Amino acid sequence: MAGGPTLVTGAAGFAGSHLLDHLAAERVDVVGWHRPGGAAPRQVDGVAWQGVDLLDRDSVRRAITALRPAAVFHLAGAAHVGQSWDTTAQTLRVNVLGTHHLVEALRAGAPDSRLLIASSALVYGPGTEPIDETRPLAPANPYGLSKLAQELVGGANGGHPHTYIARPFNHIGPRQDPSFVSAAFAKQVAEIEAGLTPPEIHVGNLEARRDLTDVRDTVRAYRLILDRGVPERPYNVCTGTAIAVHAVLDMLLSRARIDIRIVQDPLRYRPNDTPVVVGSPARIARELGWTPGIPLEQTATDLLDYWRARVRRP
Repeated sequence: MAGGPTLVTGAAGFAGSHLLDHLAAERVDVVGWHRPGGAAPRQVDGVAWQGVDLLDRDSVRRAITALRPAAVFHLAGAAHVGQSWDTTAQTLRVNVLGTHHLVEALRAGAPDSRLLIASSALVYGPGTEPIDETRPLAPANPYGLSKLAQELVGGANGGHPHTYIARPFNHIGPRQDPSFVSAAFAKQVAEIEAGLTPPEIHVGNLEARRDLTDVRDTVRAYRLILDRGVPERPYNVCTGTAIAVHAVLDMLLSRARIDIRIVQDPLRYRPNDTPVVVGSPARIARELGWTPGIPLEQTATDLLDYWRARVRRP
């Protein structure tokens, strides 16, 4: 990535932190943006941190004018699907208006830069067959709507900056917030092992099946899309295989150091939970040569070890 530095928005977040690791390993000159006043970011060799509020139009413009980045990975935003129903206005403001401010600043200050927008598979309408990039766009929740709007904002710029679209399906791994189910299970196992809670996990619907990719494979896909993809051509990031939630829990429980009981809790069931969500990775595999490389079993091990390191015995 010749020219100016590579900018990562949302660099202190889940996928952003792993993207920093990926870029730092290749000695890319990186600037990471995080929310001003937020938690202190991890120190990563070769990464310069800046606190920039994407909702502050003037701050975004000043920062972009000073940086003139050659490439931008836009990963910042509200990321929780369920919470988006209760925080619809804020989800739309952060994801859509924040993206608009970034695109406008790049068009004015770095028009030849390349911008990757990390969208979502939730821009698609529902279906039981593997979803490819030709599936009609029909988001069913505020989060999906905000991600589709991000794509449209990125495409309505006259080709400057050059915009690339990633549509990731579910990605999991170390550092994910425990409000997401796989991380929640791993955190509970670690707490039980540490003697902090009784040896039982309360669960809802374990039959829902999702296409799960290790976050480290996901960010590798982002890099390939920005480096070699076609501008404004969306690329699914997924495995093509749907895994039941209970299979993930079973992997974690099989790695637990003590016996743990599963307790069904009717209050945890979602009445509108989609039974199966699975994507087709054919386009990204054919055009960019990307395939997932980290098996889910390794992801489960790393996820549990991450929470073990953070849970302390009383």
